[in-house]
Amino acid sequence: MKTFTLDVDYECDFALFGLVSSTRDYTLAWMLNRALRLRLVKQPELLLNLLSQGRLVFTHYLHATETLTFRLLRNRSVEPSNLKKPFLAPDIKEYDYLLAVSNGCGALADDELLQQLTALDAVQYACQFDPNTLKYKENLIL
Repeated sequence: MKTFTLDVDYECDFALFGLVSSTRDYTLAWMLNRALRLRLVKQPELLLNLLSQGRLVFTHYLHATETLTFRLLRNRSVEPSNLKKPFLAPDIKEYDYLLAVSNGCGALADDELLQQLTALDAVQYACQFDPNTLKYKENLIL
């Protein structure tokens, strides 16, 4: 019997930033709210059910207006897992948090935002990525 696989190529239309920070997710969200004048609100956990390998659970914060969307995601699963790589984006596992920004402009444009992120006390390092180059980019599409 023939088997067919479905290959879907997703196009990501958001800017993605990786953040290295040892602080808790709610503390980082609070600091981002103050520094960037946002209102990141905790959402229900993001669940990834991997058929035979178990499930991964990630914290998720959202700030959404008509023109701007910020998503703060923890990159490592908050529940223990028997997976070798329990990450939302295993390609960039060195980063503790991921910040996805849609339609950022002005003071929240990519370069200015990167400078503001690196200026935060809680962020040791920040870097911008092209989400379309990541192998597991479908994990980031919410």
